[in-house]
Amino acid sequence: MIEFLQDLWGFMRERKKFWLAPIILVMLLLGVLIVVAQGSAVAPFIYTLF
Repeated sequence: MIEFLQDLWGFMRERKKFWLAPIILVMLLLGVLIVVAQGSAVAPFIYTLF
């Protein structure tokens, strides 16, 4: 996993694709939100956001 992140950072740095960082971050946060909300009591509140 760490090697993948290093390769991704090297790609973004070498090709000046820093605009990809916020997109990747938002996708990761949404993924974590979905995983956390699956079995919790917070799920009804999260569904109202979308």
